[in-house]
Amino acid sequence: MIKTFRGKLADGGQDTIRLSTNNGMIGYRIKKFQAMGISENETYESAIQLFTFKQATPSAEVHFDNSELLAAILYADSTGSDDFAKQTIIFDHVTINQDIFVTFASIASSPAMNYYLELEQVKLDLGEATVATLKDMRGTN
Repeated sequence: MIKTFRGKLADGGQDTIRLSTNNGMIGYRIKKFQAMGISENETYESAIQLFTFKQATPSAEVHFDNSELLAAILYADSTGSDDFAKQTIIFDHVTINQDIFVTFASIASSPAMNYYLELEQVKLDLGEATVATLKDMRGTN
């Protein structure tokens, strides 16, 4: 089963994607993570990131050594120009069963951004659920 989430974040914004269950026997894998500006008449230089823990302050810097990072998008688009760049990285080997957090931070005062997230729902056995929960609690992959 595929679950989808979408939203719009202002600069410095953060959304919570509610995934946790009472027994933790349902896990999720990221299938798709996409972003789009709210208008083609705006200039964007921004980062949209997906984390296992709530971030104190959303940042436009992407650090792959951050064990809380699940996916990242660097997005750049200029008004009146054909220049458009988007890089998306998803660490798809990770199975999660706790809430996750989408952040948006602008480098150049970009307006709000839209995001779209697709998660594949998987049934976990007791051992897998325990491992996924402990990884989420510890912030390790």
